[in-house]
Amino acid sequence: MTGRVRMPVEKAQKPLRSRVYALARWLHLYASMLSLLVVLFFAATGITLNHPEWVFGNAQTTHTYQGTLPQGWQQGGEVNWLKAAEALRAAHGLRGQVSDTRADEQEASISFRAPGYAADAFISRADGSYTLKVVAQGPVAVLNDLHRGRDAGKAWAWLIDLSGGFLLLVALTGFVLSLYFRKTRRAAVLTALAGTVILITMIRLAA
Repeated sequence: MTGRVRMPVEKAQKPLRSRVYALARWLHLYASMLSLLVVLFFAATGITLNHPEWVFGNAQTTHTYQGTLPQGWQQGGEVNWLKAAEALRAAHGLRGQVSDTRADEQEASISFRAPGYAADAFISRADGSYTLKVVAQGPVAVLNDLHRGRDAGKAWAWLIDLSGGFLLLVALTGFVLSLYFRKTRRAAVLTALAGTVILITMIRLAA
């Protein structure tokens, strides 16, 4: 007796509506988890930025140093900025990136910048003697500069861009998901419109 051969049954493809809903829910969930700490960081520093009168964590220290650069910081009448910068870093433990360099016949200057940190050296071209001023701010000021993306480097700039992308994805997928629930769809759309009107009004008042 010959047994019957069962042919594989293809699964019915889900409707487009169901696939869009599943994708939006998946994106919303994992984008929210990835951006959770980012949201907390920018929310907290947004508050501290809005209240510069708050002094906690904003203590500032200023130090002034003097010294002389080693030979070779000038070559052929031109400033060797790399050698000068590395000599200053080694002598005083400077951090941050070189943000500005200037030179004339009498003096050269070089600046280092990082979030909440500034170091400026003024160098005599005659003998290589210099005066260095270092200003370091407290941890809240550092976090505020990171919020702004100020003097934080390209890697942090990329992180800000990615964070903005994730937050945009969370917002859009959240709105899409709200449209799938018939009972709350009308309320969700009206709330979104009300929020838009309030935001535009606040922008016009602030401008």
